[in-house]
Amino acid sequence: MSLDTGVGDGSVDGNLLAELFYPVFELLFDAEGDFVGDVERKLGEARMPDQVEMYVSRALGVGLLVGGLLWALGALTGYGVFSLGLIDPDALSLGVPAPTPAVQEFLRSLVVPAAILVSGLVFGSIGFALGFGGVVAVPYSRASAREREINILLADSVSFMYALSVGGLNQLEILRAMATAEDTYGEVSREFQSIVNETEYFGTDYRNAIRQQSMETPSDELSQFLADMLSIVNSGGDMESFLKDKKEKHLRTSKQEREMTLETLELFGEMYMTLSLFPLLLIIILVIMGMMGEADDRLLYATVYALIPLTGIGFLVLVSTVKQDEPGDGYLRPDGGSERLRQTSKEGLLHFGLIEAFVGRFGVFDRIRDREGTYKTKQIVSAPHLFLRDNPLYTLALTVPTALVIVGVAVASGNAPTAFDGWVDRPVWSTFVWVYVPAYLVMGPLAVFHEWSRRSKRAITGKLSESLRKLSSANDTGQTLLESVQTVSETSSGKLAEEFEVVHAKVNYGMSLRDALVEFNNKYAVPRLARTVKLISEAQEASSQITDVLTTAAQASENQDDIERDRISQTRMQVAIIVMTYVTLLGVMAILQTQFIDVMGGLSSQADGGGAAGGAGGAGFGGGGGVDPEVLSLLFFHAVTLQAILSGFISGYIRNADIVSGVKFAVVLMTLALGVWIYVG
Repeated sequence: MSLDTGVGDGSVDGNLLAELFYPVFELLFDAEGDFVGDVERKLGEARMPDQVEMYVSRALGVGLLVGGLLWALGALTGYGVFSLGLIDPDALSLGVPAPTPAVQEFLRSLVVPAAILVSGLVFGSIGFALGFGGVVAVPYSRASAREREINILLADSVSFMYALSVGGLNQLEILRAMATAEDTYGEVSREFQSIVNETEYFGTDYRNAIRQQSMETPSDELSQFLADMLSIVNSGGDMESFLKDKKEKHLRTSKQEREMTLETLELFGEMYMTLSLFPLLLIIILVIMGMMGEADDRLLYATVYALIPLTGIGFLVLVSTVKQDEPGDGYLRPDGGSERLRQTSKEGLLHFGLIEAFVGRFGVFDRIRDREGTYKTKQIVSAPHLFLRDNPLYTLALTVPTALVIVGVAVASGNAPTAFDGWVDRPVWSTFVWVYVPAYLVMGPLAVFHEWSRRSKRAITGKLSESLRKLSSANDTGQTLLESVQTVSETSSGKLAEEFEVVHAKVNYGMSLRDALVEFNNKYAVPRLARTVKLISEAQEASSQITDVLTTAAQASENQDDIERDRISQTRMQVAIIVMTYVTLLGVMAILQTQFIDVMGGLSSQADGGGAAGGAGGAGFGGGGGVDPEVLSLLFFHAVTLQAILSGFISGYIRNADIVSGVKFAVVLMTLALGVWIYVG
């Protein structure tokens, strides 16, 4: 079902829907009530321009339309179960005493209409709740996402403002600089954009703009910070000292919040142990009931192919509500930079950098662009591994078609069974061809290049704190920032020292230090590195003596290092719990296959053979008498394979807040499952 609600986009359909149902809004809601006021506040926090009355009216319209459709579906379903004979009306009774047979007959005649009415009301209520609640929940969700990003970036944002104050910028200049730093500080910068826009375009005093924004921001921490800043502005206090104190406070707060997140993930790891074992217990119960001829084999199929995936996906969604990833893409796009910087910031597979700014002026530039495309193509062909290291997801463009071709060839040659009986006859081989071969071809290269990419970026961030301390010490001796960069590159080793040497060489050949630092950052595109480079590049424009700024950047980087070490230590335990839980599940399934199913299946076959010549056997899985060990072997193998994939992705997401990081875990666990089942299956 597709329904254009026009939520948050001001579309014609959305406005028309809101106008049609505005009388319903006036009938049901108080425009000055708490609910409407709360929705209005969330619309502001979510930066959605809708008027609250029209937005709630639109939500009512969506709710009533969806509710009406589901009401009709529910009534039709209620009528169908009786008209098709799925349920006998005589089988339904509330036990209401009837004094006479006539009254009893009358009550029986009401059963079908009452059931249709109730099913329609239930479905309609669910539809209205989904439609109305879904639309109303949008601003709450967006405001919550903005609050989360603001709280994550606030410590680095305050450090950035402190660095600017050390560089000599006044209060208004600091506000403007924060407003233009959206590429690095995201939602925090957008909050300051509102302050600057109020002062520049609406003539509001910046003190009143700060006060207003402190009341409208979704983050309580930023609200408190702006309120404290306003008190310093009004009293004429020392802004630099204030920002220094706030910087240290928010760095501590950031570390404490990350520790709380890790404790929550520890709880989730223990929850996963119970959740992942539930399908196993259910499978064992269903198998035993199947041996007794009391179970429906569809329940076992539903457990393997529905319950296990839904459990894993549900847990992954649960973890995503707590796990904090790094906001931003790591690219710097500063305003006012050179044309070279603006074009190289866009450079990619289909964008050729600086020459794009000149294409179309003269024919020579078009020829240069063609030559540049040829040169880039030769670079990729001559060293495809380096290109795939920088862009791991591009491996899918090669591996997915390859996997499809191999599976297609296997099907065409008859080596890949397509019928269920073929899967049952050769459960390991059929699953290997249809699942494991494509998985290895697709996930193997992706895991290798993704891990290589992470390690190459870690080579830069690993020595960042140490190098910033060296830069601060060199700058404190009187060297300029550029001379400090040269000193660090000469006295250090590693990838970061080489990049500092490149930055120094670019400046010597005429590039500004700011542009050189931005190009260095965009080469690796790490959000943490981007915030550090932004801090230094903005401060160095005010003064070349920025020892305090470099010290602040080093403190922020060291704080990030501490958080990273704690995260690695804590999540290692969670990953170990998930992996050991899976190994336990795999071991139990293997024992169930070798020591239980085969023996009981043999006993059941003997009983069927000796109990009745030509008679029907007991009901069981596989459609024949007793238990079919081959069918169960197939289902068990598929169960451990699905669990391996889900456990792998959950482990990677808990480890690095990156779903692709789970690919390597999934490959390892799948290989373990395949090896075990080759032996037992």
